[in-house]
Amino acid sequence: MKRTDDQRASAQAAFLAGWKTGSIEIPYLLLKYYRQLKLTEVEVMLLIHVMAWIDKERTDFPTLEQLQRRMSVPPEQVITALQKLLKAGLISIDEAVDANSGIQYEKYNFDPLMERLAGCWYDEQSDSTREQRTLEPPAVRKDIFSIFEKEFGRPLTPMELESITGWLDKDKYPEELILAGLKEAVFAGKVHFRYIDRILLEWSRNRITTVEQAKEHSQKFRSMR
Repeated sequence: MKRTDDQRASAQAAFLAGWKTGSIEIPYLLLKYYRQLKLTEVEVMLLIHVMAWIDKERTDFPTLEQLQRRMSVPPEQVITALQKLLKAGLISIDEAVDANSGIQYEKYNFDPLMERLAGCWYDEQSDSTREQRTLEPPAVRKDIFSIFEKEFGRPLTPMELESITGWLDKDKYPEELILAGLKEAVFAGKVHFRYIDRILLEWSRNRITTVEQAKEHSQKFRSMR
């Protein structure tokens, strides 16, 4: 029994070693965005096979026959997929010269594909940022809502939530300044949104953009009373 367990462990170790040395790096962005590039699974698998030939076989330009032997689809489908990738400008065939022998050879270039994938990633990040600003309150915004509710001693109304959102998005008041306005209202014993709005408007007219400036302005105002 022990021998069987040892053999099993040895086989698993050998498999793991083979996995580590025999794997290739597949760009995650390719798996994530290939549908946006209107690629089929066959075309993606073809790209992966070309990458494997380049990485593991040290063959910069695998032939059609080599690629067709590796894939399970009909040979003509491999040809069609390769033609589409080239026509769409996702990959290109470049000419290069061997530094040692001076012999000219061809190789596949994946730079156009990587540029398109990077573009998909950038567009997604931009869309995510816009959605975060307009649709979903970020974690920081949830915090400011919680602080207001704590000071008011009750849940905020939809109109009050809209007021805070307007201060952040429309008026572009820094979150710290809004919270400073809330503290000022609490200190004055006037904990309501109209009073806080007047405070923020007054600070804006005096070009106050930081909490430190707001404190100095409030101290001067109190000393004049």
